[in-house]
Amino acid sequence: MKSIFDSVSYNCSKLVTNSYSTSFSLASKMLSDSIRQDTYNIYGFVRFADEIVDSFHDYDKEKLLNDFEAETHKAIKEKISLNPILNSFQSTVHKYNIQPELYQAFINSMRLDLHKTTYHTDQEYKDYIYGSADVVGLMCLKVFVKGDEKKYNELKDSAMSLGSAFQKVNFLRDLKEDYEDLNRTYFPNTDLRELDEASKIRIIKEIEEDFEKGLKGVLRLPVEAKFGVYTSYIYYKKLLNKLKSTPSLEIKNTRIRVPNYQKIGLLAKSYFDYRLNLI
Repeated sequence: MKSIFDSVSYNCSKLVTNSYSTSFSLASKMLSDSIRQDTYNIYGFVRFADEIVDSFHDYDKEKLLNDFEAETHKAIKEKISLNPILNSFQSTVHKYNIQPELYQAFINSMRLDLHKTTYHTDQEYKDYIYGSADVVGLMCLKVFVKGDEKKYNELKDSAMSLGSAFQKVNFLRDLKEDYEDLNRTYFPNTDLRELDEASKIRIIKEIEEDFEKGLKGVLRLPVEAKFGVYTSYIYYKKLLNKLKSTPSLEIKNTRIRVPNYQKIGLLAKSYFDYRLNLI
């Protein structure tokens, strides 16, 4: 029965989410049952594409990404794939009418990671973030508003700002790994060999502005999504505050984390804010 295969596919996407990201997994659990699986399906798709370019160093990554892209389009066209992650993703794409330009933009940004190591201009930087993060927020927004185009268009800009904020926090947190292991620098006009406090403050101010815009959209999300997205917001704000209080040279030489016990505390705070109608 196809329903059994689909169930197995969905479980694979959930397993990928739980295995690769404790923070996203925790936030997803705070979403309504009616939309949680579809966020797993989106995460499984973006995680696999990201893993190709970040982790599979002993393989032909360009071929793997090309194959993954072709298989994605084939799965969506035929409404089935024997790759369970893509089978899950195509289901969500059709269910919420997710437009091809969104998932194609994500694959395009992943392709940049195969060869591009430095972003020299603000436009290059913005274009990469749009494809690697903003469109993920937009695909999730399609799910959160259950395909309501009017609501989607109202919240689109805020969703992109929140996606940008999350990605920029990741860039700052992963500075050491990106620079030393992957030879990548995303922040333009910034010398990562000598990251100073002025550069750090400039980057953090930019992220805080994105968070401010993003929060306005979080507050207007449907009830099924608001608590889960707010939980992610609170987590990333905590991470940003830790980066803000960490000397610039230490950021360059270590990976700043939020311990699990603090994540539980942030979840409790999110819950009380939610229950007390503070969000």
